[in-house]
Amino acid sequence: MQTLHGTNLYLRALEPEDLAFLYAIENEESIWEVSNTITPYSRFLIRQYLENAHQDIFEAKQLRLAICQKGMEEAIGLIDLFDFDPVNRRAGIGIIIKEEQNRGKGWGREALHLLVDYAFTHLQLHQVYANIGEDNAASIALFTTFGFQKIGVKKDWICRNGHYFDESLYQLIQN
Repeated sequence: MQTLHGTNLYLRALEPEDLAFLYAIENEESIWEVSNTITPYSRFLIRQYLENAHQDIFEAKQLRLAICQKGMEEAIGLIDLFDFDPVNRRAGIGIIIKEEQNRGKGWGREALHLLVDYAFTHLQLHQVYANIGEDNAASIALFTTFGFQKIGVKKDWICRNGHYFDESLYQLIQN
């Protein structure tokens, strides 16, 4: 897969030129919670990751794509399929728009639409899911707009600043 095109943006494979962007995202402590990260990543490790990004989803069990505005090459965010399970035909979805000023503009909605369509149409998945912190109203609104349903709550799942927060599991099943 080279790119997935939408009206205002496109999703593309990661390139070596995305090193600085990935380095900035992976080392942004405020989003470590959503990526289950607790330590910074070096440029060396991210460069190694990019060198192996050519693996297909059946080999890597993950597909990470850059979210780019039409006419622009640099990424504004990332969207992932993770825990890809071709036997049970399911995968998790995660999305991040890096800069606060780019959030709430519909980029995430369009990117999610493209990836969900790709997952169901090209990968023949039966279901996709998202793990969302109970206090992440923007993500809950985004995923539920697409028909994702809350199917469970993981109590005290996230520890932030010594306090525990619930995380919910949202699921979208292809009919």
